[in-house]
Amino acid sequence: MENVNKAKEEIRDILNGKEYQMYRNESKSILTIWWERAKEWVANQLEKLFPSLESASHTAAGPILIAIIVAVVAMVVVLAAFLVRGELRKHKYKDNKPFQSLKEMDWTLHTHLEEAMRLEAQGDFTTSTRHLFLALLLYCHEKEWLKARLWKTNWEYYDELRKVNKEWAERFYHLALLFDEATYGEKMVEKDEYVHYKSQVMEWLGDIQEAPTDAANK
Repeated sequence: MENVNKAKEEIRDILNGKEYQMYRNESKSILTIWWERAKEWVANQLEKLFPSLESASHTAAGPILIAIIVAVVAMVVVLAAFLVRGELRKHKYKDNKPFQSLKEMDWTLHTHLEEAMRLEAQGDFTTSTRHLFLALLLYCHEKEWLKARLWKTNWEYYDELRKVNKEWAERFYHLALLFDEATYGEKMVEKDEYVHYKSQVMEWLGDIQEAPTDAANK
């Protein structure tokens, strides 16, 4: 019996020894070591916040840490998806030009509005969206907030408009996205989407005359 107890003590000393612990740690993967340290950190934080949970905190740390990591990763993925989508939409149509012919530039903004209403009555919301946007573009040209040219892209107009009023430029940017998708992306604009788009354009055409510029606010 004495020999058995002595053997147990020797085994315990070996397991607790520095050399064995170093070997044991080296055998673990870096991810495992990080995970254990993270769980220990969470458990310690739980103990500080809820002293009564000291005995259970280490057990709860694993599930709680997993939940926190999953939530953070999900938020990062969603945010990244929105950012990537926005950048892709922005660059996809970056080189396209809103005016496709001199005839479209020769039309007045009122002519484009009349054409938009005619197409709307026929249920062609996609093409009507295009003429609404061109009317807005010509309106900005008449107000000398930008210079409409056949060779210019919407993103060049956006840069010009930012120099006048950054808020208008952002509104223009969002309107230009649907215009590009409908004109070059073969997107079919549905009625509800068109009604919202039209209200934004008409509101801008009606209210923008009284809106102050950034320069005036300084």
